[in-house]
Parts: sequence; C-alpha cells; structure tokens
Amino acid sequence: MTTAPHPTADNPAPAFSPLYQQIKTLILRSLQAGEWKPGEPIPSEIELAARFRVSQGTMRKAIDELAAENLVVRRQGKGTFVATHAEQHVQYRFLKLVPDDGDATAEGPAVRTIVDCKRQRATADVARALALRTGDAVLQVRRVLAYRAVPTILEDLWLPGAPFKGLTAERLEQWHGPMYAMFETEFGVRMVRAEERIRAVLPDIEQATLLQVDGATPLLSVERVAHTYHDTPMELRRGLYRTDTHHYRNELG
Repeated sequence: MTTAPHPTADNPAPAFSPLYQQIKTLILRSLQAGEWKPGEPIPSEIELAARFRVSQGTMRKAIDELAAENLVVRRQGKGTFVATHAEQHVQYRFLKLVPDDGDATAEGPAVRTIVDCKRQRATADVARALALRTGDAVLQVRRVLAYRAVPTILEDLWLPGAPFKGLTAERLEQWHGPMYAMFETEFGVRMVRAEERIRAVLPDIEQATLLQVDGATPLLSVERVAHTYHDTPMELRRGLYRTDTHHYRNELG
C-alpha cells in the first residue's frame, strides 16, 4: 500500500495534491537546495521511492513530469541526470532566433560584446518583473550578439543583486559558454522556464547604432522573464532582434 511521504519540520510536504505531485515538489526542493548539481545523476527511482516511502510507480510519475519540464534528463542505461544548460542540445533552449537558411551549425555561436555591466537600484517595472521592491539592488547588463560579424541581437538584462554578487563584465567576457550555464556553474542559479512577450518596434538612436541599422528598421522586441525552481523570477531580459537574415522560430505542440 502506498503511503504519503514523511516530511520533516524543515521540509513539509504540500497537502491537497496528488501524491506524485507532492513527491515532485520535494524533489524540486532538493534540486533547489543543491543536493544534486546540474549535470549530476540523481538517485534511482527505487532509491528515491524508498527514501520517500512511496511506490516505484508513484516515483516514476513524478520523475516523468520533471523530465517533461526539462528539469531532469533520462539517459538510456545510465540513469536520470539533473538537466543543465551546458548540454549541447539545450544550450539555446530559450533562444529562438535562427538563420533564414536554417544552417545554425555553419553560422556558429554568437560573438558576444559586453557593452555595460553595472549595479543599480531597481526601477518599479524591473522590481515588479523580478518580484523585488523598488530600489532593491539589481545588476544590469547590456550586450550585443553578432553572427557572421553582423550585430544581430541587442540585449538588456536585469538580475537580482544578491544571488549574482560578484558578477562583473570581466567574468562575463571571459566566459565562453552559454550565459545560463555560467549562472548554474558560478552562482548556483538554474533557469528552468521562461515566458516572453513579443512585438515589433523601431530602435532609438543608441540601439540603432549598436545594431548598425537605421532608425526606420523594424526590430523584433522580445521581453523575457526567466524563472528558477518554484517559479522564482531570476532574470528580466529585453532583446531587440534584427530579422533581415534571421527569423524567430518556435515549435508548438
């Protein structure tokens, strides 16, 4: 007979939800606490079922949901691993801009230029997006991504100050992998989901200069809020995309 997990005072199990959802939440807490790091294996379903005192079927259902949400990755014959942005097939899961010829491999990774990186106080709109208070410390980063020597994306990012203490322009410039992989490795913050708002805009003078276009060139404005575990917002990103040689591609269903 399947029994409910046995929570502790520091780790209470959520109530009024299916048992596998309760187990999923407890595993998420372990992931958030860093018990298993990105790229590392988690215990087997049998071990986890014994730990939480549930059936293996209940545990499998919880793991299936985590895998469907790209939080863990199953590897045939090897086990289940904590998903990481350092893996090739998920490095650019949140970047949907692709070349018109479809050959992203030939295009290669973007060449990144850090325009600015500074500590500041959160404005009302930034604070609202990051669930902070107006005036709280945030880090603002502006960077340009170029493909085939053509500036293609201009991004402004805002990060909450406390989790990213010590992040500087120098560290960003020296990092050669995806930025989200850096957040995982250097700061213990993993982005697990994001939501976007998209519209067409015209650039201001500074934006047009950085992207090497004129002020009448329409750009794709993409505003993204990325979340870590338990839907905690950790990044506000506003990007301007040139679409003369690229297009925004999203798979539905």
